[in-house]
Amino acid sequence: MIGIDEALDAVLAEVRPLGAERVPLLEALGRACAADVLSPEAVPGFANSAMDGFALRGEDLAEGRREFAVVAEIPAGRPSARHLFAGEAAKIMTGAPLPPGADTVVPVELTVALEAGVLVADPPAPGSNVRLAGEDLAPGDRLLGPGDRVGPAEIGLLASVGVETLPVARRPRVAILATGSELVAPGQPLAPGQIRNSNSFTAYAQVLEAGGDPILLGIARDDAAETRRLLAAALEQDVVLTSGGVSVGEFDFVKQVQDDLGVERRFWGVKTKPGKPLAFGVRKGTLVFGVPGNPVASMVSFELYIRPALLALQGRLDLYRPYVTAAAAEPVKAAKERAELRRCRLAREGGGWRFTTTGPQGSGILRSMALAQGLAIVPGRHPGGPAGQELTVQLLEGSAEDRPPYPA
Repeated sequence: MIGIDEALDAVLAEVRPLGAERVPLLEALGRACAADVLSPEAVPGFANSAMDGFALRGEDLAEGRREFAVVAEIPAGRPSARHLFAGEAAKIMTGAPLPPGADTVVPVELTVALEAGVLVADPPAPGSNVRLAGEDLAPGDRLLGPGDRVGPAEIGLLASVGVETLPVARRPRVAILATGSELVAPGQPLAPGQIRNSNSFTAYAQVLEAGGDPILLGIARDDAAETRRLLAAALEQDVVLTSGGVSVGEFDFVKQVQDDLGVERRFWGVKTKPGKPLAFGVRKGTLVFGVPGNPVASMVSFELYIRPALLALQGRLDLYRPYVTAAAAEPVKAAKERAELRRCRLAREGGGWRFTTTGPQGSGILRSMALAQGLAIVPGRHPGGPAGQELTVQLLEGSAEDRPPYPA
């Protein structure tokens, strides 16, 4: 068996970023940008008022003038050609263009209305409350680059300069196949000895969250011919994710069928708990993952290896989950030979973090993942000990460029 880092390196070494496609701006949310995007125009495009108030010449205030004649009114969207001279002001709304001659806006709450104009009761500094042309963006400024994730702020930023479409990385197509005659789809009655197929639905959601395009292929019964037929169809996609069938049982056909179909295996078995019987290989550029059938082991394997691969296929730079160092709020149980990833919740304590495990940690207890905010990484052969010991906790939300310090 190999360690987490070695397995992750082996996976990422096989990734070749997918091609790009151009999509409407509102369809780019959550996608990875595929090229440099430069601003075609300035933002703001003109000097405008940051407040409701009165536009005037800052030098008049500097010279001590306080009373002004109001000679114009400027609502947003309607520029005024009236040039302001000494002693003149224009009533102006937030976002409205500054009139010629003006360089300062006095908020309305700092003024007193006069019969023939306005009195500045509390003068601001010259140049105040004005948004200058191009102070946010200038033409040619870089807005996004290859691998950058397009979030809500980026959508708004691009819209603010008139961008209508965006080049983004193609979503990796991920074929999802569960194996096992004991599995039953939701909505179907359970016979004695049968269980629900939750892994395919968990994987579908994980693929979507990682920006992929999941394709459910159903359930392959414990039959070599059926497994071969479904797996052959799956290999037409960018990524194949099978759950179950990768152990050493008499009816575990996945590894043998992969061999028959020409999948070149890179590794089988990782020194982790859960997730030991993980298989990974490639066939003509398709990444092929065989994750364990236990639901927690399946989810953890996806988090550690498949999610980074899907992000890398999209050219993303932030391949990894963020991590923190946290102190155990309970005694830490000893680990055997393999590194253990214990599901946990986090809480702030002083200037740091503390973690508490989510109850029983068996690899079949999916609730332990539903309750979890992170994975506490316990190195292999850890002796255990009292509460207060610090461990690395990989978060289960967000993305970062730094890889967590996995134990060897």
